[in-house]
This record gives sequence, structure tokens and C-alpha cells, in this order.
Amino acid sequence: MALVRWQPFGEIDSLQQEMNRLFESLAPMRGEGDGINFAPPVEMEESENNIHLKLEVPGMEPKDLDVQVTKDSVMISGERKSEAKTEEGGMTRSEFRYGKFRRVIPLPGQVENTQVQADYKDGILNLNMPKAEAEKNKVFKVNLD
Repeated sequence: MALVRWQPFGEIDSLQQEMNRLFESLAPMRGEGDGINFAPPVEMEESENNIHLKLEVPGMEPKDLDVQVTKDSVMISGERKSEAKTEEGGMTRSEFRYGKFRRVIPLPGQVENTQVQADYKDGILNLNMPKAEAEKNKVFKVNLD
């Protein structure tokens, strides 16, 4: 039996990441009463040197988005405003989602948050985040029993 050194802060960090994932998975189910009306879909890819994130927010202007990147997460918030117009005696029906949103996306590794490149085109926000040098050189020891 091998002895393993207990690292309480590592376990706390792991628990925090699991809780973030849980709340992110519940985000689309939230109702209008909490002030958050929708959660735009996200795709994330990781390569050897970068983490690439795409967020789908059609119908929004770049000025309506707030993007903040820390070394281990991305927070994106914004508001899509309704442009519904009702005609006299007519009826308006809308299936679009309007209102505020906020997503906090935990990253699989640390990034250089001062070197993030952003591009917004055709309703897709692209973030290219270079990994931190410590992440690139990280070595994992594999224990064989």
C-alpha cells in the first residue's frame, strides 16, 4: 500500500470546479424570476499551447458583452434587449430569448490572461487563450502498483 500525501487545498479546488460544473449544467433550466433568462451555448477546445473557446450569442453587439478572463476561468455576461413591437389589434409572438445572461466557465488549465485574443463575427465570440508556461511544462508522475 502506497502512502499518499494529503493536500487539502487541492481537494477544495477540485470541489469548487465540480460545483461550477454543476451550476453551469443547471444554467439553461433557470427561470425568469432569477434575472437570468438564457445561457448561450459554449464550445471549448484544448491544444498543446492554447485553449480556444467559442460562445454563440447571435443578435448581440460586441458593446453588449462583458468578457473577463482570469488565469483559470472565463466570465462572460451580457444582455439581449427585446425589440418586440405590437401592432394595433394585432398579436406578437416571439420565441427568441431576451434578457441578461452570465456564464462562468472553468478552464482545464491556467492561461496567460493578459494575452487573450478575442474575435466577434456573425454572432460567435471566439477567445484564443495561450496556456501559461507552467501548464505547458507540467509533468505528471504515473504510479504503478
